[in-house]
Amino acid sequence: MPVLCSSQVITSSKPQSAAVKVAPARQLAYRILLRVATAGGYASDLLLSECAGLPARDAALTEIIVFGCLRLQSQIDYLIDRYSGRPQPKLDPEVRIALRMGIFQLRYLDRIPRYAAVSESVELVKCAGKRSAAGFANAVLRKANRDPVTWPDFSIEASVPTWLWQKWQTQFGLDAARAIALAALEQPVAHFNESTGRQQDIGAQSIVPLLGVEPGMNVLDLCAAPGNKTAQLLALGALVTACDRSPVRLAAVPSAARRVVLEATRPLPFGPVFDRVLVDAPCSGTGTLARNPEIKWRLQMQDLSRFHNMQRQILTHALMAVKPGGKLVYATCSLEREENEDVVSGTAIEKTHLRLPGRDHPEGEQGDGFFAAVIEC
Repeated sequence: MPVLCSSQVITSSKPQSAAVKVAPARQLAYRILLRVATAGGYASDLLLSECAGLPARDAALTEIIVFGCLRLQSQIDYLIDRYSGRPQPKLDPEVRIALRMGIFQLRYLDRIPRYAAVSESVELVKCAGKRSAAGFANAVLRKANRDPVTWPDFSIEASVPTWLWQKWQTQFGLDAARAIALAALEQPVAHFNESTGRQQDIGAQSIVPLLGVEPGMNVLDLCAAPGNKTAQLLALGALVTACDRSPVRLAAVPSAARRVVLEATRPLPFGPVFDRVLVDAPCSGTGTLARNPEIKWRLQMQDLSRFHNMQRQILTHALMAVKPGGKLVYATCSLEREENEDVVSGTAIEKTHLRLPGRDHPEGEQGDGFFAAVIEC
């Protein structure tokens, strides 16, 4: 049943409409998309926290709208320009997000009544204090249809920023780049790790085995939160020291590990006492775009240098914590050379692994992309 729009549902600094009715799923999807666009929120985290009290049907629709709008953002923005008759580079985020939601429902979903997609998207514009744009939004949405569209280029068709699409072509070749971009449009499959009972991507599960851990080994897990790989190490019988800079995030790491709050870009408070060290480094996350599509629209080319410098610092300090004869695995969920091969260059690499989304994999399942390097010490 529709509910009244209020300042508690849609954040705006302007007065709210007193009697606007919008379905709960659309209200919440709008609020999440606005936070992702303007406040740096992550869709998956916001959905997890905000959908807890919703009926399953409303929660499902909220998730579909949020991820659909983010994954297909370039396509939808192209359609906004097309239906409005000219480019619209200066739309307020409140208006653009309502239009994205409306067009996504009208063009990409099958069971949404047209009147609901149009009228409630327009009401969201009004409710956000943008009444002057309501007529424009209504006109654009009433032109939306399912007619075939010839996209002007592949970056819009695959909804990936042009600079990133061009970079992937240079780095991986045309076929692999296309596969990576198109895989980011798909709903990822949920996987569970049988040894830990935790939900964990199938690709991410393959990092820890590269360490060759045996029971009783002393293992350092840097940048450990949320602790999925820590749980894998514990299941192998390792004695784990798990570290992260955030006490809040470290709380999600299994308590069976010794948990330490520290900044891994600084010298570590350990000597060379660990048989194995895992550096699951903070990164751009371009291997996880199906799961975290907002990354596509936030990441800039210059960010890769910043990540590289941070990752190199972490790796340098981590290497000093490995016993002679031990091993370190450096891993990211990035596909970018700057964060991977360029970071481990100059170390004693035993082997490397690069898993590209959209390509065939030995385990026969699609999943996130990652890079891993096994380094001998």
